[in-house]
Amino acid sequence: MAAKAGPGVGQVSTRGGLLPDRHPTSDFFVCDIFDASPKDDMASMEHPIFSLSTRPDRRILSYEHNGFMVQVTPSVRGRATIHDKDILIYCISQLMAALNAGREISRTLTLKAHDLLVATNRDTSGDSYTRLREAFERLAGTRITTNLETGGHETTSGFGLIEAWEIVRKSRGGRMVSVTVTLSEWLFRAVLAKSVLTLSRDYFRLRKPLERRIYELARKHCGRQPEWRVSVKVLHKKSGSTAPVRVFRAALRRMIAQANLPDYMLEEEPGDLIRVSRLGQVVEDSPVVHLLPDTLETARILMPGADVYALEAEWRAVGRQPGARPPRNPDKAFLGWVMRRSKVG
Repeated sequence: MAAKAGPGVGQVSTRGGLLPDRHPTSDFFVCDIFDASPKDDMASMEHPIFSLSTRPDRRILSYEHNGFMVQVTPSVRGRATIHDKDILIYCISQLMAALNAGREISRTLTLKAHDLLVATNRDTSGDSYTRLREAFERLAGTRITTNLETGGHETTSGFGLIEAWEIVRKSRGGRMVSVTVTLSEWLFRAVLAKSVLTLSRDYFRLRKPLERRIYELARKHCGRQPEWRVSVKVLHKKSGSTAPVRVFRAALRRMIAQANLPDYMLEEEPGDLIRVSRLGQVVEDSPVVHLLPDTLETARILMPGADVYALEAEWRAVGRQPGARPPRNPDKAFLGWVMRRSKVG
């Protein structure tokens, strides 16, 4: 009597054997790097995607700036908040640490809830796991329509901040132990292009949503430069604050007095300006030559994924060396330097 053929490819034998491996390791990235530096993607640092409200924010946000358009549509649970973003920062940090170590990564990650809570400076009580689940729901339900560029590609499309999430295991007490998260292709492309910036670990100690948002903008625009000046009106727009400008200005003044931002100091200047400077840096009294926005955009094209503000700071440091002459055309000089820098690698 001929033996029966075994199950073919894709078929499963459940008699006397193991269940199929439904989640092959190669399709997932396991978050297991405990000392990963906090990383944030530059696109969401630049534009106000996350809500600063502590209550469910169900308003549709429409934002346009320098040719970029973002529309954020919340779910019935409200728009994802700046504190919900901690989850994305944790995922990006894990992926970047693995990428820099030469490991293969995937936009679907498996993470331990406890590790995420610890890494983002949250308590690990039962309520924290409940709030974590609510954060996942807001992230998945918040829809983005944008033409923002990540990884050298401009896309006009709609997507969620995360594509999917799933609790994969619970303890006997019902506590979330680990989850899988699938990031949006848009966000994963930013990771692959290394369009990210390192944050201070003290970022997670900032309690107020506006403090976190202003720190993001300071890190993005000031970077490693000695200083960055911006009008209160523009800062109000870029922050995504829904408060009137006068209320926003008062909040900035309180922020200046409390000086809680890690790495950066805020100062109010005449003309309704805010000066952001790096702590521990001596800011020269000589006039600062400001590069045109188009120049910085061109630099991004010349060196995709690079932090153009860090490049600018490096270029300025070279210009301050003994014997260096100030360029007649700073924008042209900077782009020439970037081109030479890109060839060197």
